[in-house]
Amino acid sequence: MKALQTLQKNIRRDWMLLLIILPGVLYFAIFCYGPMYGILMAFKDYNISRGVWGSPWAGLKHFKELVNSVYFGRLVKNTFILSIEQLLWSFPIPIAFALLLNELKHSGIRRVAQTAAYLPHFVSVVVVVGILKDLLASDGGVLTQLLAGFGVQPKNYFNIPEAFRTLYVGSGVWQEFGWNSIIYVAAISGIDQEMYESAALDGAGRWKKLVYITLPSIAPTIILLLILNMGNMLNIGYEKVILMYNSATYSTADIFSTYVYRKGLLNAQYSFASAVGLANSLINVIILLGANFLAKKATDTSIF
Repeated sequence: MKALQTLQKNIRRDWMLLLIILPGVLYFAIFCYGPMYGILMAFKDYNISRGVWGSPWAGLKHFKELVNSVYFGRLVKNTFILSIEQLLWSFPIPIAFALLLNELKHSGIRRVAQTAAYLPHFVSVVVVVGILKDLLASDGGVLTQLLAGFGVQPKNYFNIPEAFRTLYVGSGVWQEFGWNSIIYVAAISGIDQEMYESAALDGAGRWKKLVYITLPSIAPTIILLLILNMGNMLNIGYEKVILMYNSATYSTADIFSTYVYRKGLLNAQYSFASAVGLANSLINVIILLGANFLAKKATDTSIF
């Protein structure tokens, strides 16, 4: 009874704050937690006419089918390699960009640089891939002609399996590095300026200020974002991959999410596609927990 009275008191006191977070709570409840009952499809032989609850149970049948699939090894390899390459490039570059922005003392140049770096984030993935295909077109693309000037023969790079990952990761870094740097810029702006002034009095230059003040101050932010990125490693959006790949590049471009798309939507194998997606999510959770555990042991900084 006392707990209920305390709850009512807190609601009356903080009703405006609760009202502010209500849209976010409703969003996650409706679009994230509500559809979770669909996980049952991975353990059933789903039939549209009978629905999720009425379909017969299949146990681990679809998971075994995935593991025994001739494509399983390729899917695991491609997904992990693409995820790791993306993490190795897309994670440190926004940090470096934020550090470089911090060194720009002219506010006008800094604002122009920030705006120019943020703009690609708002360009549709479809447009980005279209631009990339135009630049690398074998019959007149700007980059193709530029490379031809250095003796490189014109070719269709989108049909070369070895070029897919470079094109995917490179275009992704260009599109998102500015936007991803925002949180690091904010973290740097929150550093006490008196620390820099004291370091300057001691004769520290820009490099020493960067190494001994800026980086240690934003290290907790870097670690937390690294953990979150690790936990999202295998969730590579299938939209961009589908726009870029074709049957000639399946050997390096086919990943779990595209396999789910082909099996689930194109072949209507909803249960099997759900099993693939669930397995992918479970691996992400394991990676997240492992990264969080290691970060907590090594730095005392963790999500939980």
